[in-house]
Amino acid sequence: MSASRRSGITDELGPEEPEPAREGGDGSDLLAALLDGMDAALCAFDADGVVTHWNREAERILGWTAAEAVGRAGFAGWAVRSADAEEVEARLMSAMDAPGRQVNEFALLTKDGGRVLVRTQSAAVHGPDGKPAGVYCAFSEVHAQIDLERSIALSEALLEDASWGVVLVDADLRPAVVNAHAARALGAGRTAVLGRPLGELLAQGAEELESALTHVLAEGAPPAPAELWVSVRTPEGERRRCWRSGFVRLASPLAEEPVPLGVGWMFQDVTEARQGEQEASLLRFRAQQLHRAARAAAECEDPAEAVTVHLDFALAGFADHALIDRVAEGTADGAARVRLVRIAATPSGSPGPSRLAGQAGLPVRYGDGHPAVQCVERCGSVRASAGAAGAEAARTWALSRQWPADAVHALCAVLRSRGRTLGAVTFLRGAGRNPFERADAMYAEDVATHIATALDLANLAPDDH
Repeated sequence: MSASRRSGITDELGPEEPEPAREGGDGSDLLAALLDGMDAALCAFDADGVVTHWNREAERILGWTAAEAVGRAGFAGWAVRSADAEEVEARLMSAMDAPGRQVNEFALLTKDGGRVLVRTQSAAVHGPDGKPAGVYCAFSEVHAQIDLERSIALSEALLEDASWGVVLVDADLRPAVVNAHAARALGAGRTAVLGRPLGELLAQGAEELESALTHVLAEGAPPAPAELWVSVRTPEGERRRCWRSGFVRLASPLAEEPVPLGVGWMFQDVTEARQGEQEASLLRFRAQQLHRAARAAAECEDPAEAVTVHLDFALAGFADHALIDRVAEGTADGAARVRLVRIAATPSGSPGPSRLAGQAGLPVRYGDGHPAVQCVERCGSVRASAGAAGAEAARTWALSRQWPADAVHALCAVLRSRGRTLGAVTFLRGAGRNPFERADAMYAEDVATHIATALDLANLAPDDH
């Protein structure tokens, strides 16, 4: 063909004539591929009720091939019992005159004579003139539809009304969907946490949680729930929480091979229960320590040795250092300034039993407002801490109070026996421990009672107090 012919220019041969349309164009091939690729069974009828389309999912459910189904008039005698055919056809074809979709349930016949209960959605097919030209009908087995509806209902209930936290985490370990309970637990709104790294939501515990999520993505769900301790960042500050967590790996059902979509993380706050268990366990341990210390002290011939026995038993799991100061001789109750003498202390270097000291009777250089002095003056426990100071500032804080350099937290309990104040016992913790709390003060007071009794018995306190 000449260039003029290709360009449509007229010459002596006349105007260019259009090429004939090719048979079996891409449109019909695409339609066939779309119909056969659908997950739902689909058939279509013309205005006279003759089957015009039948896809592979319909063939799978009922066993009838497209060649056997297309061209038949309705379902009578092959896909529906003859007694039911009139009603089924009337309900299907009524969609031509009804707006929107119609949902029905029918019992259809399979090729081998069985019966399948299906749920159908049918709607009118309009021709070029806009008038109804037929009906299409999509159907699936009722039990499969119910399973799908149950799955959707379960997902919606978990993400709306569940009384435990539900978080869908994507493959990048960032929250993609959270329910209301999880949003409250994370201290933010439901949309505020989406797409954010877990490290921005959790001050502590994010690494452990991300490690668990990574394991689930690689290996699948663990065989049992796990308990994770985290610190949640909130506008009011950090909150320490314990979450009992379960994990499931999410994979796409549409891929031939499992493609990880992320992890479903479900958790329940069990902080109060775990804290209660920890407190009960701690109380049992401390009661046992007091009992053991009392029995060991009863075997000591020297009451002064019993003082150090009580001190050593009290240290286990409670403090890093401890020391005992007695009121110096010549210091009367109500005196202007209390002077204290160090009589026992744990070794500051290598671990070992507490040692007696203070035979010279020289007072310790405690300044005004020292916690041990306040303890004796008030006849009550005193807690002190270096706070958030740096390492060098904390060291200076401890040394200025005549304590070991690594001390960061202190608790002083008064020693009282027979109505007299004998001195004070001081427990010290390093930077790796939490500050002393009220429950710790109560335990220290119990220990101080035993120490004061032994100290009074050893006559290490002056008689004029």
